[in-house]
Amino acid sequence: MDYREVLYQRYVQSRLTSPAPASIENLAPRSSYLERLIRLHFPYDRNAVIVEVGCGHGALIHFARRLGYQNVTGFDRSPEQVAAARRLGIDGVREGDLFSALRAQANESVDVVVAFDVIEHLTKDELMEFAAATHRVLRCGGRCIVHTPNGGSPFFGMIRYGDLTHEQAFTREAISQLFLAYGFSSIKSYEDTPVPRGIRSAARWIVWKCIRGILRLYLAAETGAGGKDHILTQNLLAVAVK
Repeated sequence: MDYREVLYQRYVQSRLTSPAPASIENLAPRSSYLERLIRLHFPYDRNAVIVEVGCGHGALIHFARRLGYQNVTGFDRSPEQVAAARRLGIDGVREGDLFSALRAQANESVDVVVAFDVIEHLTKDELMEFAAATHRVLRCGGRCIVHTPNGGSPFFGMIRYGDLTHEQAFTREAISQLFLAYGFSSIKSYEDTPVPRGIRSAARWIVWKCIRGILRLYLAAETGAGGKDHILTQNLLAVAVK
């Protein structure tokens, strides 16, 4: 049996910290981050067709619907995650692997494909298949939004090796290479910084900016470059446009 079949069947109960919250109210700490992502990177049109692959228990779907996006569906390979979404009352989350989900979409029928903490689970061959399938289903001007471990972070190993099903991590250069090779017109990558939403999170943001300045100084000392464009957070966010 494929090792991933074993791990995904018990993806929730085999983790020291459950990825699924006990109630819908427990999603509140993620609201500022996910709502900012939606406002910045989703289309303005609330009727846009959005497909999230590897959607987990559907947190992003929940907040997208709360912001008016109704044509949102999600797929996850883990039956426990799908059951968690059902328990939380988040509709539209179905069991299925990402390749089956994308194959079910017609050519140029989708406005946004979201892969949040997904592509690091793929082998390189699977990654190529994902990029090709995503390009096929997206409309012209559609986008693929990816959140994944950042190999350029000094602490990326905490994310890369924090899950036995992770296969790889990415840098801005590597993820650009992937999408541009499959015909996407542009790609931008962003740091995954804290989002201020109160005193504690604002303090985290300030501390992060200070630490980032120190890391940039280190890079400048080693390479002679200022490091302004370096992505140093443990994860990165990439948006590829067809």
